[in-house]
Amino acid sequence: MLKTPDTKLLRTVAQDRAALNIIAGKMVGAQSGARIEIACPSDGRVFASIPRSGQSDVDAAVRAARQAFDAGPWSRMTATERGRILTRLGELVAENRDELAALESRDTGKPARQGAADVAATIRYYEYYGGAADKVHGSQIPFLDGYTVFTTREPHGVVAGIIPWNYPLQILARVAGAALAMGNTLVIKPAEDASLTTIRIAELALEAGCPPGVFNVVTGYGGEAGAALAGHPGVDYVTFTGSPATGTAIQSAAAQNNRGVTMELGGKSPQVIFADADLDAALPVVVNAIIQNGGQTCSAGSRVLVERPVFAEFTAELSRRFAALVAEPHCADGDLGPLINVRQAQRVAAMIADAQAAGIPVLAKGGVADDAPDGGYYQAPVLFGPVDPAAVLAQEEVFGPVLAAFPFQGEEEAVRLANGTDYGLVAGVWTRDGGRQHRVAKRIRAGQVYVNGYGAGGGIELPFGGFGKSGHGREKGFEALMDMSATKTTIFNHG
Repeated sequence: MLKTPDTKLLRTVAQDRAALNIIAGKMVGAQSGARIEIACPSDGRVFASIPRSGQSDVDAAVRAARQAFDAGPWSRMTATERGRILTRLGELVAENRDELAALESRDTGKPARQGAADVAATIRYYEYYGGAADKVHGSQIPFLDGYTVFTTREPHGVVAGIIPWNYPLQILARVAGAALAMGNTLVIKPAEDASLTTIRIAELALEAGCPPGVFNVVTGYGGEAGAALAGHPGVDYVTFTGSPATGTAIQSAAAQNNRGVTMELGGKSPQVIFADADLDAALPVVVNAIIQNGGQTCSAGSRVLVERPVFAEFTAELSRRFAALVAEPHCADGDLGPLINVRQAQRVAAMIADAQAAGIPVLAKGGVADDAPDGGYYQAPVLFGPVDPAAVLAQEEVFGPVLAAFPFQGEEEAVRLANGTDYGLVAGVWTRDGGRQHRVAKRIRAGQVYVNGYGAGGGIELPFGGFGKSGHGREKGFEALMDMSATKTTIFNHG
C-alpha cells in the first residue's frame, strides 16, 4: 500500500498553491499576472502554481540585486557578518527540515529518504560557506624596489543562478552559499518544474538576516525568464547546471555582455571494475549510482566497464539486482521514484526503444509498482550489455535509470573506454591494486575520480565540475569561492 503524505506535507502543499517571486525582500507575482501550474510527478496532478515571470520581472530582480550590492548594507558587511547569516540560514533549514524534505520529494518525485538526504546536504552547504566566508585571503607579491603589491578577492557583484530541477535544494545551496559568502547578491531562476523549495529558502534567507535585494527569486520558463536573466546587462556573473545545449545558449547570451560563467553540463560517467575488485562492495554502489533520483543526476554512473574475466559473473549479479528494482511514488519511499515530467519520461523511453531497435541486448529490467498512479511519469530501470562503445547509448546522456555495461581487457582499454565520450564529470575505479589505482585515476579525464567508491554524501567540501562537454568552472568546496570572485591587484609606488 502507498504511504499517505503526512499532515505537514499537506499543509505545505496548501500554502504553496499560489507561490510568489521574491524581489527586494517582497513576495510578488509576475507583472503580467500569468502563472504556471505545477504537477506532482508521482500522479501528474496539479498541486501548486508559480509566477510565469518575464523580462520586466527579471529587470526588477536585477535592479534590486544591484541596489543591494552597490548601496545596501551587504557590500559594507564584514565577511564574518555574512558568514554568521549563512550559518543562521543553515540553522533555519534544519529547523524546517521536515517541511523542506516533504516539499522537495513531492515537487521532484524523488523518494522521501532522498528528499531528507538533500536537506541534510543543504544544511551542510550553508554551514560550510558560513564558516568559509572570512577565510579567503589575498597575498603579497614581491616586486620592484619601492613598490608594495598585494592581491585581494573581490565579489563579482550580481550573480545569476539558473538552477535545475533534479536537485533544487542542493544546487541552490552550493550556488548561494559560495556567492553570498564572497559578498555577491543573487538573482535565482529555478526550473519551472521544481521551484517551491527555492522560494522557501529565499524566505528563510530573509529571516536569517539577508537584507532585502540580496537573495531574489524569479520563477518561470527557461526560454523566457531564464533567457532574460542570462543575457541581462545588469548581471555580472552567471552559473548554470543543466544540459549542454541549454548551457551553450546561456553562455552565448552571457557573452554578449562579456560576463563570466560557471557551467556544469552533465556527464556519461564510467565505473571501471577490474577483476581484482571487491565485487560485493562494488555491486550496490553501481546500482545506487544509476537509480538515485531516477537516474536524473549529472554525475550518475551510467556506464559500467567490467574486466572480461569477471564480466559474466558481475553482470549476472547486477542483472539479478536490476530485475528486483521497482519504481514507485515518492511517498512510498521505494527504490526510485518517477521521472520529473512527461517530456523526460518520453525522452528516456525513446532512447531505450532505440537501443533495443539497434539490437543492444537487455540484460535485465526492473518494474513499476502495480499501485503506482496512472498519471505518474514512471520508468522501470533497464540494464543493457554488452554495448558497442560507439552506440548512442554509450555516448549520450540518458538522464534516466538506464545502465550500459561494457567488457574490457586490461588497463589500456579501460582508460580508452572511460575517456571514450565527449563528457568528463565523474568516474569510479574499483581495484585492490594500489599502483593501478593511481595509474588509472591519473589517466581518466574527469573532474572527480573515486577509487573503490562512488559519491560522497553530497561532497560539500569537494570541488565539483567537469572537462569537455561536462562544462567548466568548479562548484563546491573552497574552490567555488574562487569562481564567485575575482582577483584585484593593488600596486603602491612609495619610492
